[in-house]
Amino acid sequence: MTIAFKNIPSNLRVPLFYAELDNSKANTGATTQRALIIGQMTASGTGTANTPQISQGATEAKSIGGQGSMLALMTAAYRAADPFGEVWYLPLADDPSAIAATGTVAITAAPTANGTLNLYIAGQRVTLAVLSTQTTAQIATALAAAINAVGDLPVTAAATTTTVTLTAKNKGLAGNDIDIRLNYRGAAGGETTPTGMTTTITAMSGGATNPTLTTGLANLLDQPFDFIVLPYTDSTSLDAIKSFLSSTTGRWSWSKQIYGHAFAAYRGTLGALTTFGTGRNDEHVSVMGFNDSPSPAWIWAADVAGTSASALRADPARPLQTLALSTVLAPPLASRFALTDRNTLLWDGISTFTVAQDGTVAIENLITTYQLNSFGQADNSYLEVETLFTLAYVLRQLQSVVTSKYSRMKLAADGTRFAPGSAIVTPGIIKADLIAQYQTLEYNGFVQKSTQFAQGLIVQQNSQNPNRVDVLYPGVLIDQLRIFALLMQFSLS
Repeated sequence: MTIAFKNIPSNLRVPLFYAELDNSKANTGATTQRALIIGQMTASGTGTANTPQISQGATEAKSIGGQGSMLALMTAAYRAADPFGEVWYLPLADDPSAIAATGTVAITAAPTANGTLNLYIAGQRVTLAVLSTQTTAQIATALAAAINAVGDLPVTAAATTTTVTLTAKNKGLAGNDIDIRLNYRGAAGGETTPTGMTTTITAMSGGATNPTLTTGLANLLDQPFDFIVLPYTDSTSLDAIKSFLSSTTGRWSWSKQIYGHAFAAYRGTLGALTTFGTGRNDEHVSVMGFNDSPSPAWIWAADVAGTSASALRADPARPLQTLALSTVLAPPLASRFALTDRNTLLWDGISTFTVAQDGTVAIENLITTYQLNSFGQADNSYLEVETLFTLAYVLRQLQSVVTSKYSRMKLAADGTRFAPGSAIVTPGIIKADLIAQYQTLEYNGFVQKSTQFAQGLIVQQNSQNPNRVDVLYPGVLIDQLRIFALLMQFSLS
């Protein structure tokens, strides 16, 4: 029997004991599944634009991104859902030509009784005690001061006579999604406008020009990030991330094998969401659709990504349905989508959620925007996000086996006679190893139908390059229980 030493020379004559290590059968390691939060900094942020850096938590994010910045608020939302995973930032500076969104709160009538004003900005509550003796101008001045006292808000405030003008701290389109409203929790939650007092709210608008992602994404080089929080849903940004993760030339391609998935969110009516969803077709991006929530779309994206990451790290094939989000505020009852509406969204590339009696938001079905194949025909092969993460897991397991066991092997044709223990492998040996590995994956709950797999598996030497092995790997991924349909065929006594 020949033993294939890699390092100990065969011509040694000096006694006595020599040992080398062979880890080819010991590798049980797993990759670190990092998250990447893409977000804008304010002028006070200390991060370097377009340069990735590791996160040390939500508190540090206020320094890196600036207090109240998109980056800081997204990090807080992500960390509330995924407190343990490794997180990195990709800080972005406002585009030089960008415009900041603005909105107003006008105090149109003073209160006739003392009370408390409950103003929600981007889902955060600002409270202000008001007196019947105050004028509208005094209330406006006090409200602006109260808003500016909350450093984690994504806006600054300035009072002019009876009107408070809010300006987004970060310039760009994302500022238009900063919601302004009174009394989100209503009278049942102890929130009512003081008697006699009236206000007029003008929604945030006018924000324009998001930062360009191209440079920042290029600076990631080959660093792996499985969970990418994308704050933007403009076509330019979505096209950039589509190219970045592409199965042909991007991170999912044969030449890179880095993988990763982007999570975004979009605010709109049913019609707006279906129009948006049918206009996208990307298996590596998921978009959560919602309407009339106080929480901005970029906070929804961070919360969905963090919640998904915690579960997918534990088991990439287990369905994400019913997982509760940590930060976002649910839309009011009248603004929630009915079952038929949500089913429509799920046919149009938009993910859905449910809301419990206590207002807790939970993932219902997190899908990708992929709907059509290259011929424009309906294709559900990449519909579910779990499919992509299970594929990445299986491929990484296979890569681990191949690179651990066959890194320095000679290749012989099937039927070749060679001494046991030689550093030689044949297509038949590789095939047996792949079947054994598949059975392990099946036992652990990631694939199924191992007998069918073994019958369909092809491992052969390439006819033109004898140093190459070609493999047809007919894996059958495990499914998820999503629908339980029951016919109650009852009888009466």
